[in-house]
Amino acid sequence: MHHNVIEEIFQKDRRYPPEAYFFVSDALRFTQLRREKREAEGAARGEALADHVSARELLEGMCDYAVEEFGMLAPTVFRQWNIRKTDDFGEIVYNLIAVKKLTQSPHDRREDFNDVFDLYGRLARPVAITIDDDF
Repeated sequence: MHHNVIEEIFQKDRRYPPEAYFFVSDALRFTQLRREKREAEGAARGEALADHVSARELLEGMCDYAVEEFGMLAPTVFRQWNIRKTDDFGEIVYNLIAVKKLTQSPHDRREDFNDVFDLYGRLARPVAITIDDDF
């Protein structure tokens, strides 16, 4: 994503910093890659997933990606970015849709992001910590 895109968004909405938009873009890729892996595993069992990443799936992917990237600091990072609830991610996603950086299906609505779950509660879930044997 280019900074020109962020500048275009900032002309209308300055609530979230550029880092939040880059994070959402990266988290979407993370979620899509995870989905592709699940699709491959499901196809081997004869199962199929929906074609489009849902708002809930994207939000869960964002939380998982945030924990992977920021660890226990994820809630602090979100607060610095003015992200308080799942609705805020919906605003970012739809700002990116408005500048044609993301696409939406006919079924998608901004309201799909409203109060999906307690964002900070989801970030506080226990995380498995592994230690590399090469340590």
